Amino acid sequence: MESILLDSIDIRLLDALQTNSARSNQALAALVHVSPATCLRRVKRLVDSGLIERQVALLSPDRLAASQGHGLTAIVEVSLEHQGAERLDAFEARVAPDAAVQQCWRVTPGPDFVLVIHVRDMPGYQALVQRLFTSDANVRNVKAFFSVKRAKFEPKLALAPVNT
Repeated sequence: MESILLDSIDIRLLDALQTNSARSNQALAALVHVSPATCLRRVKRLVDSGLIERQVALLSPDRLAASQGHGLTAIVEVSLEHQGAERLDAFEARVAPDAAVQQCWRVTPGPDFVLVIHVRDMPGYQALVQRLFTSDANVRNVKAFFSVKRAKFEPKLALAPVNT
């Protein structure tokens, strides 16, 4: 993976985009004090380099609840019987594409994986357990923690200033 040199303009752009990526190029350029052409070129470079993986809309679960239901969010610890690289990779490759799995973290020490999942209800959770855990003979232990309140959700990364 090739490293990209970041300057203070890049850091300001990344910070501003993490806060609101829906701003127009003109508004973003004004916010970071560069010309619109420079802003467009810099953002394209950050996307092309892979520093910006994708731009998404963050939905409000509370506002969606009226039409979609609150759903059930769980943080799930998964321990495998065998932790060889091929077994870890196989489990990750099987669970990561599942639409109910919002996040999949390989961790140490403790469990092998921590998953953040969101399903419609408890029957939906039971179906996920069957689909992802019970059918896998290498899954040794599953421990689920069910969310009763989301106190904070912030996907923004803290960026260190760059001296230029």
